[in-house]
Amino acid sequence: MSKQHASGFLALVDAAKSRITQLSMVEYPNFTKPHVLVDVREDREWLAGHVPGAIHLGKGIIERDIEKTIPDKNSCILLYCGGGFRSALVADVLQQMGYQQVISLDGGYSAWTAAGLSIVTPS
Repeated sequence: MSKQHASGFLALVDAAKSRITQLSMVEYPNFTKPHVLVDVREDREWLAGHVPGAIHLGKGIIERDIEKTIPDKNSCILLYCGGGFRSALVADVLQQMGYQQVISLDGGYSAWTAAGLSIVTPS
């Protein structure tokens, strides 16, 4: 089922995407740079399943908590959400906060699972 997003939201996402770096699922298997993988989805989404090795900093709190969680602003941070929209917005904000190597996973968790990659689910 496809989500229908509001035009104002999509305009914000498009503007953010013009200023950030994105990584596609096609590129991901060849991405070997050391990075911190950050899931920016809501708590309920994280609990339903997430990418192995990811840490969870939801979009609602990441600006508040990122500097104590990842204090080195030169760290490579790979962000993902459900479809790549929220992570693009977060990447834009983190760049404004001085983070130098922020990347949004295009397609997010949906693309990850569609590619058949492993996930962590509660037992």
